[in-house]
Amino acid sequence: MTDKILVERRSLIATVTLNNPLKLNALDKEMWLGLGEAMELLSSDDTLRCVVLRGAGGKSFAAGADISRFAEERSSPELAKEYHHTIDLAMNGIYQCRHPTVALIEGVCVGGGMEVASCCDIRICGESSRFGVPIKWLGITMHYGELARVMEVVGPVIAREILLEGEVFGAERAKEVGFVNRILADADVEAEAYATADRISRGAPIAARLNKKFIHRLTQPQPISQAEHDETYISVETEDFKTGIEAFLAKKRPNFKGR
Repeated sequence: MTDKILVERRSLIATVTLNNPLKLNALDKEMWLGLGEAMELLSSDDTLRCVVLRGAGGKSFAAGADISRFAEERSSPELAKEYHHTIDLAMNGIYQCRHPTVALIEGVCVGGGMEVASCCDIRICGESSRFGVPIKWLGITMHYGELARVMEVVGPVIAREILLEGEVFGAERAKEVGFVNRILADADVEAEAYATADRISRGAPIAARLNKKFIHRLTQPQPISQAEHDETYISVETEDFKTGIEAFLAKKRPNFKGR
């Protein structure tokens, strides 16, 4: 895996860091590939409870794509198709990760950075954070796979605003349109993101994975099948369910095992 994608594990929480700070963590094809690989590995780890995604350096989550690499990576329809396939794998890896994901957003979060953050379950940013997808100045479009994730968060009305006006906007506007969950003082973003991950990790992991799965399923237009309805009841067969009920009745905090 590329050293531009770092993975760190502390107890029940993993951190994936976009590590290209000299370019404000701008994403190139190598990073998209590494991000997809990292998320695939983490998703398969049943001992995890939450994944935090962040940018290195404290000044940027990710400043979009590395435009200096466009000539070699995206200069023809064929190359663009291959490049976007790589992006799709990475974004789907985040979006479909079985564990809850938290975007820790410091500073710039534009273009591909905003797309990565849109795949996360919860987004927490600092007061100075900036957002947008100003690709109108590059004469390119947002691929369907990328657009779908952004639209799921902000809806088509705001997606049009973001792409057609191409403005970079602040944290308050991002909160107003529903892109971020919380805004903190810049110095407090990291602590709050990890506090959020800790709150998630203390819950029953099987239930968290199933709830996340059901929410994703409800974004799809097909009717819910009877088998899918039946799946919503399987959590009552888990050891975690029994642990939760016993702890509630005993007025103590449950210690879930993920079984």
